Amino acid sequence: MCTVTLEEFEMFVREGVEAIPEKFRSRITNVAFLTDEEPTAKQRAENGLVPEETLFGLYEGIPRPARGEGYGGLVLPDRITIFKRPIEEDSCTREEIRKHVIDTVWHEVAHHFGLDEEAVEKRERERQGN
Repeated sequence: MCTVTLEEFEMFVREGVEAIPEKFRSRITNVAFLTDEEPTAKQRAENGLVPEETLFGLYEGIPRPARGEGYGGLVLPDRITIFKRPIEEDSCTREEIRKHVIDTVWHEVAHHFGLDEEAVEKRERERQGN
């Protein structure tokens, strides 16, 4: 396990957002990017996680394709949360943490654009050249 400071971790999240191609990044609207140590009990329950499972990141909100004409006004922002402890626990080096964070940001942004888990995983394989 490797650890980084919160400041480094947040820098990796910013780097992940900036790595998204501009044609998509410019369309990310009403989304807050957050960091947290780990998923809450409520987030774990809502995502059907068993005790030995965890999340690297979580998208909570209304995906862009599901936003109807009435969307807007006083709508709270969607949330993309990147979880520090699970990523650190799965990483042996600072560079692995950085890669996990950037990949997780990409994964959660894909959910914002309406891709389900299967479609996101397919795109991740294509993105990684597998």
